[in-house]
Amino acid sequence: MLVLFDNGTPRTLARFLIDRHMVTEARARGWQELENGDLLNEAEAAGFDVLVTTDKNLGYQQNLSGRKIAIVVLGQGQWSLIRHHVAQVIAAVSAATPGSYTEVEIPYE
Repeated sequence: MLVLFDNGTPRTLARFLIDRHMVTEARARGWQELENGDLLNEAEAAGFDVLVTTDKNLGYQQNLSGRKIAIVVLGQGQWSLIRHHVAQVIAAVSAATPGSYTEVEIPYE
């Protein structure tokens, strides 16, 4: 799958996904300034399958019905917390289907 990391998603996470997925960061595409709706539109137009983000409000701020891109929301943006839940993130990205929305809880430890 073609995976897009939003600005808040730690780069280090890509190391754990690249053996199964192609990962690109929004900033690498020049999309770091795009608002959520515009980012989703650009990502879909570019053929991305999954957006990984730390923006927990995305599902409330955007109408996600009819979207082709799957969204995986990380509960935290800090790598020190996410690293303990990498298996859950990999599973969520791998299980993503067009238009799906999944939240991966990342508790403070």
